[in-house]
Order: sequence, then C-alpha cells, then structure tokens
Amino acid sequence: MAYQLEGRLLEVCSCNVLCPCWIGEDPDGGTCDSVLAYHFDKGTIDGVDVSGRTFVGIAYIPGNVLSGNWKVAGFIDDGATDEQQEAILNVFTGKLGGPVADLAQLIGEVVAVERAPITFTVEEGKGTLRVGSGMNPIIETDMASYMGATGKPTTLQETVFSTIPGSPAYVSKATRFLRNSSDYGLRDINLEGHNAIQGHFNFEAA
Repeated sequence: MAYQLEGRLLEVCSCNVLCPCWIGEDPDGGTCDSVLAYHFDKGTIDGVDVSGRTFVGIAYIPGNVLSGNWKVAGFIDDGATDEQQEAILNVFTGKLGGPVADLAQLIGEVVAVERAPITFTVEEGKGTLRVGSGMNPIIETDMASYMGATGKPTTLQETVFSTIPGSPAYVSKATRFLRNSSDYGLRDINLEGHNAIQGHFNFEAA
C-alpha cells in the first residue's frame, strides 16, 4: 500500500464562520488565506513510518477553492528524518495518488518547503498550532469546536470540498490567527474570531 495515514487536522482561515469554501461558494472577501495542519497519530508511506510527524501548509487561495491555483508554503516538523520528509512530500504533492492527490491538484505554486519546530495539540475540543520558535512564530493559532445541543461537536458532512475527505469536519472558531508569512510572498494575518475546522482523518492509497 502506498500510504495509510490516521491522524488529526487543525485548519484556520481568513473567512468568517462558517467558511463558504466547504460548500463550493467563493471565499469571504473574494480570496482566502489559510493554514492546514495534519498530525499523523500513526501511519506509513511506502513502508516509512511517519507516526508522530506533522505537516503544515499555508496557502493563498485566489478565488473559488475548486478553481485551484493555490499558492502554498509547506512545513514539516523538525523531528522528521530526511526519509520521512521525502515520504510526506510525496503524499502531499500528489505523487502517490489517493484522496490527498485531489487536494494536491488544486495547488498552482509551491513557494517553499522547510523544516520548523511545530506544536500541535488538541485537548477537550480545543486545538493549538504553532510553527516556528521565538517571539515571532510563522503561525500561531488557537481554536475550539462549536458544540451541539447533545454536547457533541457540530459537524460538516457530505460537503463538495473537504480537506479531510471521507471524514466529518468539526466546525470551530479561532480565538486568534497569527500568520507571519510575508517572507514567502504570502499575506501576513492577524485575526480574531474567524473560521476554523478540526477533525480526524484516515487516508489510504494502494
């Protein structure tokens, strides 16, 4: 099997809650600046164990999400080996097919791929993501899921677009979304109270 990956997603963007991209509508304001973080609780890619590793992409989406032409910078946690990094990039560039390749085909330009310290935590429905170190991290965001009347997370399912195809997404709100990305030709972001998504994924490709 080319890859089998199980883990969790943290996502945040400049759209209001709820992000219209998930139902195929144009983003709020006409464009979307986002961060997608995939943490692999367990998984293998072409026989390479990537359990515990995290991949983060920061993206500029110039219009409707399904029209593609995204501009992206990628980050792999600095605990990854060269072999793990190559394997993860093979998945997220679409080289190994499967559900992740459908996302990869929307990317028009990759402006950078770097290693960085990454903190990815989820506790009681609250997610925290930090990329970089020191006083000026590349990404820093905190989010929490909306809860339904039964006490379970509010979910999106059967959407025309998804960053975790095949799994429900937990609708969330980011109390902060800081992105220092001008060094990569991407817009700096400093927002509060905007859209976020959390979820679990199980990606497989033969």
